[in-house]
Amino acid sequence: MIVLLPPSEGKATSGEGPRLDLGALTLPELAGARERVAVALAELCAGPADTAMDILGLGPSQTDALKRNMDLATAPTLRAADLYTGVLYDRLRPADLPDDAAGRILVLSGLWGVVGPADRLPPYRLSMGVKLPPLGGLGAYWRRELSAPLGELVGDQLVVDCRSAVYAAAFAPANGVAVKVLRERVVDGAVKRSVVSHMAKATRGDIARSLLVEDVDAATPEELVAALRDLGHTVELPGPRALNVIVRD
Repeated sequence: MIVLLPPSEGKATSGEGPRLDLGALTLPELAGARERVAVALAELCAGPADTAMDILGLGPSQTDALKRNMDLATAPTLRAADLYTGVLYDRLRPADLPDDAAGRILVLSGLWGVVGPADRLPPYRLSMGVKLPPLGGLGAYWRRELSAPLGELVGDQLVVDCRSAVYAAAFAPANGVAVKVLRERVVDGAVKRSVVSHMAKATRGDIARSLLVEDVDAATPEELVAALRDLGHTVELPGPRALNVIVRD
């Protein structure tokens, strides 16, 4: 079983490890594809700052991200488990997972395509939703590059897919179950459900950590549901490729 995650918008801003080695990352055969994105990103950030900020979707207080994007080849690195921050990663705590559990995590990335928690990366800022000149939309770019090698790596394992929609566009696992979080409340005596965003990240982190710490290795969505219920989560299968996690006030 594989847990598929998005990166986080928030990231550590400095590392202390060796320079980036594209050949040492998960799926080293993607080195050429990764280098093309890194070069295009550095060239964008070396040009007019206003243009780069607009294309990357950065605000006025985030100009320091441009320099980090230009320094990818020379900046000190840190493990992806330490680079990615934010709500999902705060709850998952990948840095303190056992090595065998962390080895079942894959993170989709607008810059690197896919990485594992132990991969050493420089700080950067690039969302999968960006249209990066001259490569175009990164979701489509990585869909072409990832389909064969990542599909082979995942194989027929069950994939617990905790990605947001923009990252889900880059790879469609053959045996994936997308995790959706619904908030359930009683309003005027009637049960109401709504989609949540911030809470969804926290809940996906909780779900992923539960599965990895307890060494769950479900082969089917039904086995996954049974395992999560045993771990105290309220879940249901509305369809063959979807998992609803219900959180209540």
